[in-house]
Amino acid sequence: MSPLAVDAASTYGSLAGFGLEIEGYELEARSLELDATFIRHTTIVRLVGAGAEGLGEDTTYAPGDQLAFQAARCELPLQGRWTIESFSAHLEGLDLFPTGPSHPDFVSFRRWAFESAALDLALRQASLSLASALRRRPRPVSFVVSPGPEDSIQPTRERLECYPEMRLKLMPTPNWNERLVRKLAATGAVDIVDLKGQYDETVPVALPPDPKLYGWILGAFSEALIEDPAVNAQTESLLAPHRERITWDAPIRSVADIERLPSPPRMLNIKPSRFGSLRALLDAYEHCSRHGIGTYGGGQFELGPGRAQIQLLASLFHPSAPNDVAPAAYNAPRLADGLPASPLAPPQPRTGFR
Repeated sequence: MSPLAVDAASTYGSLAGFGLEIEGYELEARSLELDATFIRHTTIVRLVGAGAEGLGEDTTYAPGDQLAFQAARCELPLQGRWTIESFSAHLEGLDLFPTGPSHPDFVSFRRWAFESAALDLALRQASLSLASALRRRPRPVSFVVSPGPEDSIQPTRERLECYPEMRLKLMPTPNWNERLVRKLAATGAVDIVDLKGQYDETVPVALPPDPKLYGWILGAFSEALIEDPAVNAQTESLLAPHRERITWDAPIRSVADIERLPSPPRMLNIKPSRFGSLRALLDAYEHCSRHGIGTYGGGQFELGPGRAQIQLLASLFHPSAPNDVAPAAYNAPRLADGLPASPLAPPQPRTGFR
């Protein structure tokens, strides 16, 4: 597919012409066992060339898709001299899944691994940091901790006992009741409630919309952002008075998706891997800036360089927002002492997308 014309004055245009030389690539498996029922798998993509390497991370959730990718021989035709733009166009014509994908979204997740690795490699071969290439200054990054679905107040209390200043993004479950909602709200620590109402039934974390639960949450968390509610005949009237607090994550993969929203959003969760390409991501940032839409970063349980990359993007584009980009150590079942507090110090200048 031929590349579309690039506006040289755009954010993406400032990067599109950077050259990169690829001699080969390698894949590295990462995994973390959280409990007896869940092992998180990701894959590090390493592009090599001209004495440098560029790193990206595939955050595809399905273990089978990850293991098949890691077991496949490295036979994708990536070698050659490219620009960031021509390499992206080349990726669009490749099948990056030896089997699968088991969900359509995973195509973008894997593509982002190669796009981010290519950006890292191009910048390292040019001896430039992303901040200097974009002429942006890294700033301290505020973050929230997103522990995943929990059915009691106790884990939240334990986290806040260790780190009283912690800010949280919570994910309700069908077992939440009004009493628990009020206890969680009374902590005053919750910046975002993620209702997981925009996933289909094949996604394990999808939460069926319950008008009673929505009513409790909207009433108790009166200042928090409400992310990804399901909008239907039962919930629409409940959500309408809170439109200014509603934000979106799962449906946002392009500027076109933003323009299709039922009403102009005040905030959006921008996850780079949902966009797949660097161009789609940077076009979305520009669109939001032009239209006064705030943005915050979202994580996908990265185990490698992907976490630092989304922290870097947050520091350049939305440092003061409730970014779901906490250091990976916050994913541990029991928090260690001495974890970095929010805000994180600005990333130290270094070459590449690191």
